[in-house]
Amino acid sequence: MSDTWRIVEEELSKPSLFRSRESLMPEHLPDKLPHRESEIRSLVSYFKHLVHDPGSISQRVLIIGGVGTGKTALSKLFGKIFTRTAREKGYNVSYVHVNCHRNRTLYNIIYDIARQLALPIPSRGLSAKEMFDALLVFLDELDQYVIVALDEFHYFASLSQSDAVYFLARTYEAYEGSKRINFVFIASDTSKLAFLDPVTEGYLLRHVIKLLPYTSTQLHDILKYRASIAFFEGVYDDEVLKAIADYEGVDKGGGGNARHALEALLLAGDLAEKDGARRITIEHVRRSLASLSREIVSVSEFIKHSSLHELLVLLAIIKLLRRSGVREVRIGDVEEEYRSICEYYGEIPRKHTQVYEYIQSLSRAGVVSAHPSGRGHRGRSTMVSIDYGPLDVLENYVVETIKKRRELGL
Repeated sequence: MSDTWRIVEEELSKPSLFRSRESLMPEHLPDKLPHRESEIRSLVSYFKHLVHDPGSISQRVLIIGGVGTGKTALSKLFGKIFTRTAREKGYNVSYVHVNCHRNRTLYNIIYDIARQLALPIPSRGLSAKEMFDALLVFLDELDQYVIVALDEFHYFASLSQSDAVYFLARTYEAYEGSKRINFVFIASDTSKLAFLDPVTEGYLLRHVIKLLPYTSTQLHDILKYRASIAFFEGVYDDEVLKAIADYEGVDKGGGGNARHALEALLLAGDLAEKDGARRITIEHVRRSLASLSREIVSVSEFIKHSSLHELLVLLAIIKLLRRSGVREVRIGDVEEEYRSICEYYGEIPRKHTQVYEYIQSLSRAGVVSAHPSGRGHRGRSTMVSIDYGPLDVLENYVVETIKKRRELGL
């Protein structure tokens, strides 16, 4: 047996931590979207005419939000559930999702709508308007209504002529027949559409659903739901999920990006599996976050210019976190470890107030995270953590910096 064959056999025989790895992938559409229930209600309200009075109006709704706020998932999940419910009630309603980054012209958008609806419209020989007219004829013949979601619409709007946007936004302005096409426009923010003429812009901004970045609590709920599907039981604990949620939550200084949070959890699972571990640890999370961000580079610059005792306190935090395997440690335990390190290096330890100031300084620089203890902790204390890693690499860097600082007498 060749070495390559043996390697493949060994890797395939290892048990996986993942029950459904794809559940953490960006393209996966979950069965529910925690903390987007009110937005789904709004979409249902805007499009309920399709089952109460179909053809009476052509609705246009704009969904805006930053990267990772769930714009695409919201629209797709709404479209999936709404059309299924409408059909169960006897209404022929379809949903199509067009990516405007891939389909950059009006012609390609209209053709993709027809393709997804399986309408026999030729791909050549017709103008965009002729193709659209043919699309309307087929929808009339089939007595069919459609919700068209144009994802990354701001990209199409910035590239195409204003006439193309005008055509889509004001399709039924002077149309007297049954209005069978409705639109969901998806964009990152309204400023990307500011170059449009006031009338067209007014059409797009009439009904707006704005998705805010996720908080740490909201991300924790999302990660908890997805992890329960993605991993086998016992592979992770709540501290792992909370560490990622706190790192990415907008209320904790992160971007509030669910996509990043899910990607971090997926990579942490991959790292644990690669290590042959049976569980995802906080260290796997730190390594995952480090590979997905530039923080370890930026903090090294601060560390390089930190005072000796600031570095000794940081070393104490790192050692405690590595030894305990927990996500965060008490400031009292940090002080005790710091005094031991000072004794090792022959340094006189600073008082409690100064140690506290060092930790606050490290926190302001983003080297550590520090916050008051909450429920679940006995007494009031300051809890300290490091969200990135790997900690062994960071510890070696800090030790080397301390060594150089002492050699130079600084």
